[in-house]
Amino acid sequence: MTASAGVVPYWGVSLDQLKHFVAVAEEGNIGRAARRLHISQPPLSRQIKRLEDELGVPLFKRTAQGVQLLPAGHRLLPRARDILDAVAQVRELARDTAAKAPSRAT
Repeated sequence: MTASAGVVPYWGVSLDQLKHFVAVAEEGNIGRAARRLHISQPPLSRQIKRLEDELGVPLFKRTAQGVQLLPAGHRLLPRARDILDAVAQVRELARDTAAKAPSRAT
């Protein structure tokens, strides 16, 4: 499917997938990342698989000891962190702006 002029194609990568990717990359183990994220291991594994499918490239090498970042994962990790940091900054900016705005009487 090609994009028409002025139409942005859908990109199925979610912020949760990026957050999960970063946790797995930092922990080097899906079980530890699942505990850190307060979710169970099978859904986390599925999210990582969906992210790899969406991007069309494997991000991790699965081993008996855990996972290791592949080259695509190494390249994605700093960008994923940047995206998550930017979203956190936007959230903080919105909260700060709302806290400073005069309240509206209804």
